[in-house]
Amino acid sequence: MTIANVYQQRPTTGEKAESPLFHADLNSLVGKGRNNPGVTLREKKLLGHLTLRGDGKDPAFVAGVAKALGMELPVALTVVANGDSSLQWLGPDEWLLIVPSGEELATEQRLRAALDGLHIAVVNVSGGQTLLELTGPKVRELLMKSTSYDVHPNNFPVGKAIGTVFAKSQLVIRRTGEETWELLIRRSFSDYWWLWLQDASAEYGLSIKA
Repeated sequence: MTIANVYQQRPTTGEKAESPLFHADLNSLVGKGRNNPGVTLREKKLLGHLTLRGDGKDPAFVAGVAKALGMELPVALTVVANGDSSLQWLGPDEWLLIVPSGEELATEQRLRAALDGLHIAVVNVSGGQTLLELTGPKVRELLMKSTSYDVHPNNFPVGKAIGTVFAKSQLVIRRTGEETWELLIRRSFSDYWWLWLQDASAEYGLSIKA
């Protein structure tokens, strides 16, 4: 049996967790944009983020992941979802699991139990990143300003997810709907990207959703 120290990383004594964009006070901006904005932004804050590593060619690993998560391992450059949880391919032996806030500890424990005895790694990275949801008819135009990656629907269908250069830095772009995209950003760059998105979306109109 593999022994690993798994512990609760969220505040349990009254302290409040703060998202990477807490300082921007996005809630105060709700309802203050244009009536018909081209881009609507929402921070999907304080979700549970777990990186999973293992042998994607090992039937035992594949079956264990499906048992623990109710999701099959996604193929390269894709993301799959089950309810409010998602699993994204990051590399040949690495995936990113995002679960609702507060569920990451129990999810990690289920994964470790289902994959016991296998050569795996599960790391809680919730505090180091956040997810921004962009919706609206002008999101693709905004993305075209920000990255050289081809975001045309023929090349970037719903369900695709890639890591790329964005505004001279690095992040992950995920397309989750016809007019819905997600940006997975690092905490240390959150202010930079918030300022960039405000500027890049100015001509289309930006609204904030709680």
